[in-house]
Amino acid sequence: MKLKFTKMHGLGNDFIVINGITQKVTLDREQLRFLADRHFGIGCDQILMVEKATGNADFRYRIFNANGGEVEQCGNGARCFVQYVHDYGLTKKNEIRIETLSGVITPKLETNGEVTVNMGIPKFKPAEVPFIAPEQASIYHLDIPNNQAKISVLSIGNPHAVRIIEDIEQAPVASEGALIEAHPSFPNRVNVGYMQILHRNHIKLRVYERGTGETLSCGTGACAAVVAGINLGLLDSEVTVSTRGGDLTIKWSGQNTPILMTGPAISVFEGEINL
Repeated sequence: MKLKFTKMHGLGNDFIVINGITQKVTLDREQLRFLADRHFGIGCDQILMVEKATGNADFRYRIFNANGGEVEQCGNGARCFVQYVHDYGLTKKNEIRIETLSGVITPKLETNGEVTVNMGIPKFKPAEVPFIAPEQASIYHLDIPNNQAKISVLSIGNPHAVRIIEDIEQAPVASEGALIEAHPSFPNRVNVGYMQILHRNHIKLRVYERGTGETLSCGTGACAAVVAGINLGLLDSEVTVSTRGGDLTIKWSGQNTPILMTGPAISVFEGEINL
């Protein structure tokens, strides 16, 4: 099977984008892992599928991590998604409605070429994350081998644990992040963010993404970190999030309001691979 694809990235968080509207695509977990492999395949953090909507949205958006598992949401990928459907003439709308496993999101292509995504309203109830805890709290103490991690837990359509640290360069992203990701308190595993607060409107962030490992940027992770910081009274309502791949702007006005994420989406190359 020959498969056409486009390679894209959002601040270094890179994707294989596949058009499932103009070509018939059926990929199993082994093929997805092969595509994501940086040595034997194309290489990416996630694989994004563009499909016809099943309801009254404009498109359906499916996301697969590098391990082949399907996940609910990807913020950097959502920006690339809207850029892709414009680049390939699939829509002329600047703002579109996209179905995801976690609900409908509404990305908007801005006049300056960046993309703003309405990421929806964050969820904090442990059962909605999901996270096993006796009651909802701003900070939880999670027992991990040889340590206890203080985390904020919430869902941005996918589960996140956020750690506040003093020095982003010394964050134990690979070692501790892997332990928290697979902790039994998270039935569907979890993305783990490490946040250093520089000012009330500026943070640095590194994220260990479930099924992938550390990435250069994570859109939903940036949203989760800012929301957690605002909930703790440490951040203002508009924050610049500096990741290793670049900066995102996150806005959140508080409880029961949606998160707005703005940043770039870049096409790198297109090609065809024989599976």
